[in-house]
Amino acid sequence: MRLPRAYKSLNQQVFIDEEYHIVPIREQDRHDIMRWRNEQIYHLRQAEPLNKEKQDWYFENVVAKLFDQEQPDQILFSYLKNGECIGYGGLVHINWVDRHAEISFIMDTELEAEGFEFHWKNYLGLIEQVAFEDLQLHKIFTYAFDIRPRLYQALDDRGFRNETRLKEHCYFDGAFRDVVIHAKFNSGIVLKPAHVNDAEITYQWACDKEVRRYSISKHEIFDQEHSEWFFAKLNDPDCLYFIAYNSKVAIGSFRVDIDPNGVGTISYLLSSKFHGKGLGGNLLKEGVDLVKKDSRITVLLGKVFEENKVSCLLFERLGFSLESNESVPLVYKKMIR
Repeated sequence: MRLPRAYKSLNQQVFIDEEYHIVPIREQDRHDIMRWRNEQIYHLRQAEPLNKEKQDWYFENVVAKLFDQEQPDQILFSYLKNGECIGYGGLVHINWVDRHAEISFIMDTELEAEGFEFHWKNYLGLIEQVAFEDLQLHKIFTYAFDIRPRLYQALDDRGFRNETRLKEHCYFDGAFRDVVIHAKFNSGIVLKPAHVNDAEITYQWACDKEVRRYSISKHEIFDQEHSEWFFAKLNDPDCLYFIAYNSKVAIGSFRVDIDPNGVGTISYLLSSKFHGKGLGGNLLKEGVDLVKKDSRITVLLGKVFEENKVSCLLFERLGFSLESNESVPLVYKKMIR
């Protein structure tokens, strides 16, 4: 049996989000990919339909060579659900000098009607792991004909921003259409679900006087109390709890507690060792972008003491509105859906 191929350019080969994952593109998926591309040729930069002969030639003469290159111009993946290929994509037109790449993705055509936004957002989360965590790229972007408005919402939910519009840049269905480019930059922050091993470091942060200066709760915290609280949060299905890393060093946390009405209340902190480095805003932004895809959440709230001017400004920059300037603490609100 042929072993799965691995990219020399990657440290990690498989990227997982629950039952979904991406793996180095599999030869066995090539004809499904051909079919999907032919069915969706209208939005692809593909001049004519593919046939099996052309697809086999491409895999043998182009794709096969990518695995052994240290800096290939593209890295392609099969997108799987429980081992079954339901899409494919990757990073293409990779610029190794300027550290940026274009995102490519198509899904099984039958999934588009009901699952278009879900699979795009899921895939974007996986490809960000490749681009930002493994390859340490600075920027990733999408290049899309302006005929797919559903894509823009998925990109916005994942923190991509409309970077530019190329006027009448492509010819489609008898008319010249715009091309829209959305981009996302590497914030330097990686959020990973909190783990039992994080109990000690989160206790250290909770006891840090500079961190607690702006905390809602001011009372002294003891080890046993924190341990019980921490493990209760890990086991709470209505709590989304993440540890933030910068260059693989734990620097803080981001948490959202969701109530039965779909209101998610944000709690975040940055270790005092990393204050003044511009990381707090990136941590908050990455956290908000990540939890927005949870369908239970309709509203996000941030509670901030007025004297914490930095956090107030960060929430405002992310589109949160101040509910009242008379409440203590102040409440910032953002509608999600």
